[in-house]
Amino acid sequence: MRLRLLEDADLDAVFRWERDPAAAAMAAFTRDDPADRAAFDAHYRRVRADPANLLLVIDDDGQAVGTIGSFTIDDEREVGFWIDPARWGRGIASAALPLFLDVERERPLHARAAAHNLGSAAVLQRAGFERVGSERSWAAAVGEEIVEHRYRLD
Repeated sequence: MRLRLLEDADLDAVFRWERDPAAAAMAAFTRDDPADRAAFDAHYRRVRADPANLLLVIDDDGQAVGTIGSFTIDDEREVGFWIDPARWGRGIASAALPLFLDVERERPLHARAAAHNLGSAAVLQRAGFERVGSERSWAAAVGEEIVEHRYRLD
């Protein structure tokens, strides 16, 4: 497994992953309509144009299997990842996050996960993130406010 920069050729696969209803519900905090390709393309143009953002593809034996990246929100550096739903449960995020932490050296590093997303919580905790709080937030993909846990790595 290796991490590499996101390329234009990866975007169709990323769009497929992000519009998957089960994946969107698990992530919870998505664009209003994950199936809106124009909104997806606009989002990724903005993300890729900001030099403060780091967006990488998780590459497993030459195949894109997920994304992982970091960005700044409210003066806090955050990490996020998205795995191809067809590959959930194979340890991809657990293998990719430590690789990413060698690239993204800023600390503290923050993360968030919907309370129902036990897999992402486990990935974060295995990598050394500690849960530091919770809050209720609107989750477009589930259409209601849900609990979101906040994590921190020092």
